[in-house]
Amino acid sequence: MWLWRPPGVYRPQDDTWLVAEALAGAGFRVGASVLDACTGTGALGVVAGLAGAGAVTAVDVSRRAVAAARVNGLLRGVPVEAVRCDFGDLVGRRRFDVVLANPPYVPSGSFEPKGRARAWDAGERGRAVLDRLCAVLPLLLADKGFALIVHSELCDEEATLHQLRGGGLKASVVARRTVPFGPVLRRRADWLRDNGYLAPDQEHEELVVVRADAA
Repeated sequence: MWLWRPPGVYRPQDDTWLVAEALAGAGFRVGASVLDACTGTGALGVVAGLAGAGAVTAVDVSRRAVAAARVNGLLRGVPVEAVRCDFGDLVGRRRFDVVLANPPYVPSGSFEPKGRARAWDAGERGRAVLDRLCAVLPLLLADKGFALIVHSELCDEEATLHQLRGGGLKASVVARRTVPFGPVLRRRADWLRDNGYLAPDQEHEELVVVRADAA
């Protein structure tokens, strides 16, 4: 799928399309309300809209990402409400039938990434955004709603499952894919090896999609 991507906005890659594939097999209800958290280009929101979502909301802290999501929705004929905010800002204001998320999850030495790095850097353990998302997800999902979240094996899938279940959600891994390192991991491979995230000769990572269901 071709998408307009201004400079500094995350390019959809294997992780994005793995969520899209998981959504196709998730029992998606036509007319559902969908939140595309950490939207980037709006790819997942557009996919949901093309699959029959009744309303798509795309949020990101990046102005350029919000603009990209709005434009790509228009180009694909999908009405996308693109909002510049953090997903946590929606707590207490909105609930959604489906939440899709490809959040920043690359371990880094910085807890406050700037510029383009905000699209992938996520603190020392790669969970600075994931932990917040897991904490508020029960407050964002409508009754019988579900979420699909993708991240790397480097971020500890068991921690994600534990947090989601602790919040009263059913949670399981529904998709996996092993892929070669992308540009960010290739540039950071030495740091990741030095800090114990990668084996000495490792050149691939496993992506996982976690599904969380509200009762």
